[in-house]
Amino acid sequence: MSREQKQIPKHREWRWLYEISRPYLGWMLAGVLLATTVILANVALLSVSGWFITAMAISGLTGAVINYFTPAAAIRGLAILRTVGRYLERLITHEATFRLLAGLRQWFFERLEPLAPTRLQYYQGGDLLSRIRADIDSLENAYLRIVTPTLAALLSTVLMVLFLLWWSPAIALTNLIGLMIVGLILPWLALHLGMNSGKQIVEARAALRQRTSETVRGLAEITLYGDPQQRIDTIHRENSALIVPQRQQNRIDAGSTALTGLFSQLTWLTMIVIAIGLVQNGMLNGPELVMLAFFGMASFEAVAALPIAFRALGETRSAAGRILDLVDAEPEVIEPIEPSAAPQRFDIRFDKVCLTYPGNKQPALHDVSFHLKQGQKLAIRGASGSGKTSLTQLILKFWAPDSGQISIGETNLCDLSGDSVRALCAVVSQHVHLFNTTLAANLYLAKPNATQEDLVNACRAASILDDILALPEGFNTVVGEAAARLSGGQIRRISIARALLKDAPIVILDEPTEGLDAKTEQAVTKALAWLLQDRTALIISHRSQLLTLADQTIVLDAGSII
Repeated sequence: MSREQKQIPKHREWRWLYEISRPYLGWMLAGVLLATTVILANVALLSVSGWFITAMAISGLTGAVINYFTPAAAIRGLAILRTVGRYLERLITHEATFRLLAGLRQWFFERLEPLAPTRLQYYQGGDLLSRIRADIDSLENAYLRIVTPTLAALLSTVLMVLFLLWWSPAIALTNLIGLMIVGLILPWLALHLGMNSGKQIVEARAALRQRTSETVRGLAEITLYGDPQQRIDTIHRENSALIVPQRQQNRIDAGSTALTGLFSQLTWLTMIVIAIGLVQNGMLNGPELVMLAFFGMASFEAVAALPIAFRALGETRSAAGRILDLVDAEPEVIEPIEPSAAPQRFDIRFDKVCLTYPGNKQPALHDVSFHLKQGQKLAIRGASGSGKTSLTQLILKFWAPDSGQISIGETNLCDLSGDSVRALCAVVSQHVHLFNTTLAANLYLAKPNATQEDLVNACRAASILDDILALPEGFNTVVGEAAARLSGGQIRRISIARALLKDAPIVILDEPTEGLDAKTEQAVTKALAWLLQDRTALIISHRSQLLTLADQTIVLDAGSII
């Protein structure tokens, strides 16, 4: 059954969020308890203060004696409890959120790695960035703005209504009805009104990020060959598409806030009317009336944030759905349940291998057969689209052949795990990615436990050591975004140094000298000759100088060896 035909489980986003949050439930529960404590402390502080001021005023008028010290101490204690509790609540809830987001990103990348590069090629870079950054960041709403306020509101509402029941069931019922309207009905309305606009925000934001990313990366080409104003107009339209649902959500928030204020005022005014009747019947006194009035006013702090929080639930759910849509995708290559041990010999054999990419009718490779002995170098030539890259993708186990067999040594490639296969291979291509960090950090990617001597020896063999030492900070030089501080030839030789550090028995060269001038090509070819010594190698190139390193050559055309 295809991915599109699979039935999506009901409420899968909430089940997934619960499972991913389980390691942090202790932190989350502590945050909920602290939030409840803060709400109750604030309600109690306002109520006791109202009672105390009123009682002191009546005492001054009538000369009655009251206990001054106990309520004064309670007010000071509640003020301190509210302040300290608010600080600890923010500290704990944000710590829980940061831990959750950090764990979520690790979880996400662990499930993203098996999908690279074959499944991820169907997603644009800007879209992936939006899922990794914006969509995951949106999930902080689930705990900070939904779970914690909802549970804290539920706990505090139960305790507040129980307190009011001791004074008057009518007052308790009135307060409960008001709290339910603001904390239950208004959030339900906000949720349903904001679900569609929240989904539109996530989709429009992803489209805008994707378009902006494409524009920034291709700005030179757009300026040279395209129409920059047309691209700018497109970005403006997509920005407008994002503003429309944001305005709709702002209107929902404004309406929710107004209704929250209206129902909270009506509720505590009704409580005052009921309390006045109780005062007239002698069941309450003046300070107690003020206390209950202030209690009703302050009690709505527990539920005031819920309508806005539940309005954001649509955005949170859509963001979670986009993440799950990506990680639930089936990898193109299924790993063996019990992988074989890594081979001891490094011959490469293709036996009638065929490959057709999904959605294509024309095969990328058709009945390809060859045998490359250990230590030999095979040059692969052919026009663009002839199948050269597909052949290397199969060797690296990024794709699985439709038919035929590929083996390394005496081991069938399908019996090896992808990690084992890629550990045996080092790749040097024309498209080298260096992260925006130091040269040393980029080299350590190939061998994390390498010593400084290892780095120096690898760079010397790759003919890049003198260039590195000439830089102001040597190996600690930051290469910049897209390795802007290095030339194309230097970047290629850094890639060769990484391959030397990895010390893999199989080397794949994918047009490593393409686009270089003659002098730089000669230096890179010399470094590659050193790299290929005693290694099995596949050399994809049409450059005559690089082809001199090969022992034999095959030519591909339309996926077949000719």
